[in-house]
This record gives sequence, structure tokens and C-alpha cells, in this order.
Amino acid sequence: MTEKIGVLGKKSPQRTGVERVVNAPLPTVYGKFQAVGYLDHDRGDEQVALVYGELGTDDVLIRLHSECLTGDAFGSQHCECGDQLDAALRAVVAEGAGVVVYLRGHEGRGIGLLAKLRAMALQAEGLDTVEANLALGLPVDARDYGVAARILDDLGVKSVRLMSNNPRKRDALVSHGIKVAEQVPLLIPPCENNITYLRTKRERLDHHLPHLDAVVSSS
Repeated sequence: MTEKIGVLGKKSPQRTGVERVVNAPLPTVYGKFQAVGYLDHDRGDEQVALVYGELGTDDVLIRLHSECLTGDAFGSQHCECGDQLDAALRAVVAEGAGVVVYLRGHEGRGIGLLAKLRAMALQAEGLDTVEANLALGLPVDARDYGVAARILDDLGVKSVRLMSNNPRKRDALVSHGIKVAEQVPLLIPPCENNITYLRTKRERLDHHLPHLDAVVSSS
């Protein structure tokens, strides 16, 4: 972990609108993390990076996790978000060091909780996740990863091993000056309730989900 993490109460310079506000120890069922809290002055969102171990600058194992109340807190099987968060936290502990940046304001790929629930209702009527967003007059994916890049920069991270199946996350980090040395698959076995959603993510949103091949071929 960088020296800045060890200095409680020290705030980051507001170079790009993101201010480090607090560091706090966070014991979890996975291990003991440091919860590093940030304020995004541009959007007004409060963000948190869960840091485990002593971070280096290069090839740091990370996850950019988009907030998902239904999956992360309620265990929804409509998506695989909760299982991905669990897997990512376990992975950084097994690695000995790493970061999970939990991105608030990303609910429903950036459309918000109520709009996401409306989209889920439309999906229950037969639309896929892309069609549902468009039917509501909303963007398919409105997420911005600039704040994540600025948080990583504040933590001293220059290059990462990114746990994600989404090539757009990789492209976004690179565009904001963070080198992606490797994209690490984070594949969760599908279930009956999310297989259609996952197929749509692969076919229409370019997610790399090769583990669906066996499921698709047998259906």
C-alpha cells in the first residue's frame, strides 16, 4: 500500500475533482481491508475503494464494480453482480494485495435504481436488457469510469490486472491513462434466471463470456 494510505486523515489534492476524505480499517468475512472514501466533486457521488495488502504501482489486481443494490445486497439472480463482487474480494485476498473500487452512481449501467427496476419489469415481459433501456428512452450504458481512474491514480496504481469480462472497462481505463496489463476473466456459472441476460451481454454488449458456450449448445 502506498504511503498515502497509511496517513489517516490526509486528503488528496483536488486535481481532477476527486478528493480522498477518509481511510478506515474494514474487517470483513474475506479479510481486513482499508476502506478509502472519496468524494467526487463533479458528480456529488461518494465512492469507496477497498484496498487489501501493500499495493505496488504495477500490475495490481483490481475490480471496478458497478453498484448493484439488487445483486450485491439482495442476492438477485437476475444478474451475476453479487457473485462477481464476492469473487473479486476473494481474489484480491488470495493474491495478497489488490483493490476493489465500488462505483456508486452506476446502478443499472448508470440509469439509476428505479429506472433499472422498470427495465427489469420490461425484461419480464420479453424484452432483453438492451431493448428495455431503449424502450424507456435511456442509454444502454451510461457509466463513466473516469472517477475510477482518478482513484487508482491517487492510490499510486499505474498499471492493473483488471478483473472484468467487459472490454469497455479496459478501454475506459486506458483512455484515462491507466495501463491494463491483463484482463482477468471473472466468470460466474449461469443459472436459469440469468442465462438470457448473460447471453444478451455477450451478444449485444461484447462481454467475453466463453463459459456460456456449453449452456448455449445444450439449450
